Amino acid sequence: MERKINRREKECEEKHSNSEGSEQDKDYKTSLITLNVGGYLYITQKQTLTKYPDSFLEGIINGKIMCPCDADGHYFIDRDGLLFRHILNFLRNGELLLPEGFRENQLLAQEADFFQLKVLSDAVKSRWEKEQLASRETTFLEITDSHDRSQGLRIFCNAPDFIAKIKSRIVLVSKSRLDGFPEEFSVSSNIIQFKYFIKSENGTRLVLKEDNTFVCTLETLKFEAIMTALKCGFRLLTSLDCSKGSIVHSDALHFIK
Repeated sequence: MERKINRREKECEEKHSNSEGSEQDKDYKTSLITLNVGGYLYITQKQTLTKYPDSFLEGIINGKIMCPCDADGHYFIDRDGLLFRHILNFLRNGELLLPEGFRENQLLAQEADFFQLKVLSDAVKSRWEKEQLASRETTFLEITDSHDRSQGLRIFCNAPDFIAKIKSRIVLVSKSRLDGFPEEFSVSSNIIQFKYFIKSENGTRLVLKEDNTFVCTLETLKFEAIMTALKCGFRLLTSLDCSKGSIVHSDALHFIK
């Protein structure tokens, strides 16, 4: 008799456990939401979409806003499906995180406005304004002699990231030709200053080592700057010092996109 009772108790416990597990699975599945945004499917949790009260997505999920469904029964939102990934990432992370080189600020701001996410809209517009301000500010790089800063090359551009790329390229070229790096030249935010940067007899400026061993000419570094600019889609606006009669002999270059 005891064995039968214990067996029945065990069976009841298993049924109860299975029932609780199935309920938990059901709750978990219903917490997952699939959205069809402009033909792109996104799967996320209900709590993510309802994170910001009175937003468009919160209204849809909580039945405040009517939303059509696609053939598979998913909510269909007729907006930019590619940009929605940034909307969803904002909801997940609570901050604006965009890939390097992102240039669709205006479109993303419009999407944020549509989804009634004011915090995101303000963040995107602030980023956009900072980029526009930075694009109007001309940055520069100076390659010069530690003994005479009036001699050398100056590179101007309205894109700070491009100036950083040119600096990295010139440092790389110089490093490959100078055995004593970094003793042979120093690098700061806007200046590459060579220790032995002297004028040769024919007027061409050379980078020389202490024992007068030839390393490279300033024209080589200028060529590297111009080639890097062209590969990045920039064009040479003008030589800022045309008195030399040639870009090759000019002391400054100005690039724009």
